[in-house]
Amino acid sequence: MSAGCAGTIQAPPAPPDPQIQMIALAGRIETLVQEERLKLDPGAKTLVLDPELTKIALTRARDMAEKNYLAHTAPNGDTSASLLMADDATWQGLLGENLAAQHYLKVSGVDVDVFARRFLDEWIKSDPHRENLSYPAYDRTGVGAAVNGDTVYVAELFASDLGLKPKPADETQIPVPLRGSEAGQP
Repeated sequence: MSAGCAGTIQAPPAPPDPQIQMIALAGRIETLVQEERLKLDPGAKTLVLDPELTKIALTRARDMAEKNYLAHTAPNGDTSASLLMADDATWQGLLGENLAAQHYLKVSGVDVDVFARRFLDEWIKSDPHRENLSYPAYDRTGVGAAVNGDTVYVAELFASDLGLKPKPADETQIPVPLRGSEAGQP
Protein backbone atom coordinates (compact mmCIF):
# COMPACT_ATOMS: atom_id res chain seq x y z
CA MET A 1 0.00 0.00 0.00
CA SER A 2 1.34 3.33 -0.86
CA ALA A 3 0.47 6.64 0.72
CA GLY A 4 0.64 9.87 -1.15
CA CYS A 5 0.53 13.48 -0.12
CA ALA A 6 -2.83 14.86 -0.98
CA GLY A 7 -2.49 18.60 -0.95
CA THR A 8 -3.68 21.52 -2.89
CA ILE A 9 -1.49 23.40 -5.23
CA GLN A 10 -1.29 26.98 -4.15
CA ALA A 11 -1.06 29.75 -6.66
CA PRO A 12 1.84 32.13 -6.23
CA PRO A 13 0.94 35.26 -4.29
CA ALA A 14 -0.52 38.07 -6.35
CA PRO A 15 1.92 40.87 -7.18
CA PRO A 16 1.62 44.07 -5.16
CA ASP A 17 -0.82 46.70 -6.37
CA PRO A 18 1.16 48.85 -8.83
CA GLN A 19 -0.37 52.01 -7.29
CA ILE A 20 1.62 51.45 -4.10
CA GLN A 21 4.85 50.91 -6.04
CA MET A 22 4.96 54.27 -7.81
CA ILE A 23 6.94 56.10 -5.09
CA ALA A 24 9.55 53.34 -5.07
CA LEU A 25 9.67 53.37 -8.88
CA ALA A 26 10.24 57.13 -8.98
CA GLY A 27 13.02 56.81 -6.41
CA ARG A 28 14.70 54.00 -8.31
CA ILE A 29 14.55 55.97 -11.57
CA GLU A 30 16.12 58.98 -9.85
CA THR A 31 18.98 56.80 -8.56
CA LEU A 32 19.61 55.10 -11.91
CA VAL A 33 19.53 58.40 -13.80
CA GLN A 34 22.07 59.88 -11.38
CA GLU A 35 24.39 56.88 -11.86
CA GLU A 36 24.05 56.99 -15.65
CA ARG A 37 24.52 60.76 -15.72
CA LEU A 38 27.89 60.47 -14.00
CA LYS A 39 28.94 57.68 -16.40
CA LEU A 40 28.05 59.86 -19.40
CA ASP A 41 29.75 62.96 -17.97
CA PRO A 42 31.81 62.54 -14.79
CA GLY A 43 32.00 66.33 -14.54
CA ALA A 44 28.22 66.79 -14.47
CA LYS A 45 26.73 68.35 -11.36
CA THR A 46 25.07 66.01 -8.89
CA LEU A 47 21.30 66.17 -9.18
CA VAL A 48 19.54 67.14 -5.96
CA LEU A 49 15.98 65.91 -5.53
CA ASP A 50 13.89 69.08 -5.55
CA PRO A 51 10.44 69.01 -3.86
CA GLU A 52 8.96 71.60 -6.24
CA LEU A 53 10.14 69.70 -9.33
CA THR A 54 8.96 66.42 -7.80
CA LYS A 55 5.49 67.91 -7.24
CA ILE A 56 5.28 69.07 -10.87
CA ALA A 57 6.64 65.74 -12.21
CA LEU A 58 4.06 63.83 -10.17
CA THR A 59 1.30 66.15 -11.37
CA ARG A 60 2.37 65.52 -14.98
CA ALA A 61 2.61 61.73 -14.54
CA ARG A 62 -0.82 61.58 -12.87
CA ASP A 63 -2.39 63.76 -15.56
CA MET A 64 -1.00 61.54 -18.33
CA ALA A 65 -2.26 58.43 -16.50
CA GLU A 66 -5.72 59.87 -15.83
CA LYS A 67 -6.17 61.12 -19.41
CA ASN A 68 -4.25 58.28 -21.12
CA TYR A 69 -1.78 60.33 -23.19
CA LEU A 70 1.98 60.72 -23.48
CA ALA A 71 2.97 64.24 -24.56
CA HIS A 72 4.87 67.28 -23.33
CA THR A 73 1.67 69.34 -23.60
CA ALA A 74 -1.45 68.15 -21.78
CA PRO A 75 -4.81 68.19 -23.56
CA ASN A 76 -5.67 71.40 -21.63
CA GLY A 77 -2.42 73.06 -22.77
CA ASP A 78 -0.48 72.68 -19.52
CA THR A 79 3.23 71.95 -19.67
CA SER A 80 5.71 71.34 -16.89
CA ALA A 81 7.01 74.87 -17.41
CA SER A 82 3.55 76.43 -17.16
CA LEU A 83 2.78 74.42 -14.02
CA LEU A 84 6.11 75.46 -12.50
CA MET A 85 5.51 79.14 -13.29
CA ALA A 86 1.97 78.94 -11.87
CA ASP A 87 3.42 77.45 -8.70
CA ASP A 88 6.38 79.85 -8.45
CA ALA A 89 6.12 83.06 -10.49
CA THR A 90 9.71 83.99 -9.59
CA TRP A 91 11.20 80.80 -11.05
CA GLN A 92 13.58 81.24 -13.94
CA GLY A 93 16.18 79.00 -15.43
CA LEU A 94 16.51 76.02 -17.69
CA LEU A 95 14.03 73.13 -17.55
CA GLY A 96 14.24 69.74 -19.25
CA GLU A 97 11.65 66.99 -19.24
CA ASN A 98 11.77 63.28 -19.98
CA LEU A 99 8.50 61.37 -20.29
CA ALA A 100 7.81 57.69 -20.89
CA ALA A 101 5.15 55.03 -20.52
CA GLN A 102 5.30 51.24 -20.25
CA HIS A 103 2.62 48.59 -20.26
CA TYR A 104 2.62 45.77 -17.75
CA LEU A 105 0.72 42.52 -17.25
CA LYS A 106 -1.49 42.47 -14.19
CA VAL A 107 -0.47 38.86 -13.42
CA SER A 108 3.20 39.95 -13.32
CA GLY A 109 2.77 43.35 -11.75
CA VAL A 110 5.44 46.02 -11.80
CA ASP A 111 8.96 45.02 -10.86
CA VAL A 112 10.36 48.36 -9.67
CA ASP A 113 13.97 47.70 -10.65
CA VAL A 114 13.12 46.17 -14.04
CA PHE A 115 10.75 48.99 -14.96
CA ALA A 116 13.16 51.70 -13.80
CA ARG A 117 15.92 50.19 -15.92
CA ARG A 118 13.59 49.98 -18.94
CA PHE A 119 12.66 53.64 -18.60
CA LEU A 120 16.33 54.59 -18.35
CA ASP A 121 17.26 52.38 -21.33
CA GLU A 122 14.62 54.04 -23.49
CA TRP A 123 15.85 57.50 -22.54
CA ILE A 124 19.47 56.56 -23.24
CA LYS A 125 18.50 55.38 -26.76
CA SER A 126 16.93 58.76 -27.54
CA ASP A 127 19.31 61.68 -28.19
CA PRO A 128 17.05 64.41 -26.69
CA HIS A 129 16.28 62.33 -23.58
CA ARG A 130 19.93 61.35 -23.09
CA GLU A 131 20.94 65.01 -23.47
CA ASN A 132 18.46 66.02 -20.77
CA LEU A 133 19.69 63.50 -18.26
CA SER A 134 23.36 64.18 -18.96
CA TYR A 135 23.31 67.99 -19.41
CA PRO A 136 26.07 69.01 -16.96
CA ALA A 137 24.51 72.29 -15.77
CA TYR A 138 21.34 70.65 -14.46
CA ASP A 139 21.61 70.39 -10.69
CA ARG A 140 18.06 69.56 -9.59
CA THR A 141 15.56 66.89 -10.50
CA GLY A 142 12.09 65.62 -9.68
CA VAL A 143 10.50 62.33 -10.69
CA GLY A 144 6.86 61.32 -10.68
CA ALA A 145 5.25 58.00 -11.58
CA ALA A 146 1.59 57.06 -11.92
CA VAL A 147 -0.37 54.08 -13.15
CA ASN A 148 -3.72 53.65 -14.86
CA GLY A 149 -5.05 50.37 -16.17
CA ASP A 150 -2.10 48.44 -17.55
CA THR A 151 0.22 51.43 -18.13
CA VAL A 152 2.82 53.16 -15.98
CA TYR A 153 3.59 56.82 -16.81
CA VAL A 154 6.75 58.61 -15.70
CA ALA A 155 7.89 62.23 -15.84
CA GLU A 156 11.36 63.39 -14.82
CA LEU A 157 12.25 67.06 -14.71
CA PHE A 158 15.75 68.52 -14.74
CA ALA A 159 16.52 72.13 -13.85
CA SER A 160 19.19 74.71 -13.29
CA ASP A 161 18.89 78.39 -12.49
CA LEU A 162 22.19 78.85 -14.38
CA GLY A 163 23.32 81.16 -11.59
CA LEU A 164 20.54 83.67 -12.29
CA LYS A 165 19.17 85.67 -9.40
CA PRO A 166 15.46 85.16 -8.76
CA LYS A 167 13.35 87.88 -10.32
CA PRO A 168 10.96 89.85 -8.12
CA ALA A 169 7.44 88.40 -7.85
CA ASP A 170 6.00 91.60 -9.31
CA GLU A 171 8.19 93.32 -11.88
CA THR A 172 6.40 96.64 -11.21
CA GLN A 173 7.83 96.71 -7.68
CA ILE A 174 11.46 96.89 -8.72
CA PRO A 175 13.07 99.62 -6.62
CA VAL A 176 14.19 102.58 -8.71
CA PRO A 177 17.14 104.58 -7.39
CA LEU A 178 16.09 108.11 -6.52
CA ARG A 179 17.99 111.13 -7.80
CA GLY A 180 18.72 114.49 -6.23
CA SER A 181 15.85 116.09 -4.24
CA GLU A 182 13.71 112.94 -4.54
CA ALA A 183 16.31 111.20 -2.39
CA GLY A 184 16.31 114.01 0.16
CA GLN A 185 19.54 115.45 -1.17
CA PRO A 186 19.99 119.10 -2.20
